[in-house]
Amino acid sequence: MDDEGILDLFYERSEQAVTELDRKYGAAVRRTAGNILRDRLDVEECLNDTWLAAWNTIPPQRPDPLVSYVCRIARNLAVKRYRADTAAKRNGSYDLVLDELEECIPSGVDVESELERRELTAAINRFLETLDREDRVLFVRRYFFADPVAQLAAATRFSANRTSVRLFRLREKLRNYLQKEGLSV
Repeated sequence: MDDEGILDLFYERSEQAVTELDRKYGAAVRRTAGNILRDRLDVEECLNDTWLAAWNTIPPQRPDPLVSYVCRIARNLAVKRYRADTAAKRNGSYDLVLDELEECIPSGVDVESELERRELTAAINRFLETLDREDRVLFVRRYFFADPVAQLAAATRFSANRTSVRLFRLREKLRNYLQKEGLSV
């Protein structure tokens, strides 16, 4: 079933909408949550919470593309769960992703206000527009979806080391870009 058909089911308030959504995008949502949480039961709970959130927000939303919408919900829920679960301990794989970006992005203390957060978000989006498609996809898959370097390397057909170097160079470009924008660490 295509996205429009699924959205129509949501607007009709048919429970079949969730079934079709899971059938079409369940794997992508599981992967998104799994890259952050790493625990199968937490991932399944996040998946169910994602479907509930989609049910509660569609309508009035009519997202396009639908896969990005549900993956963003899953990512936000997974990050929230991750923060709650790791308040006193560390999750090595996702902390590594956050640590890699820590040097480029101002600390949470400086980004407390909504205005500053929006300014930073807009600057990162402008930075992404300066990248070629391959680098932009690599950056988003690593730092938004938290895909492992090995998985990114396989997708790009480069070695893990070369992929890590590309990610390092992208972070350096981001740091320089944010400094020019006046948003440096």
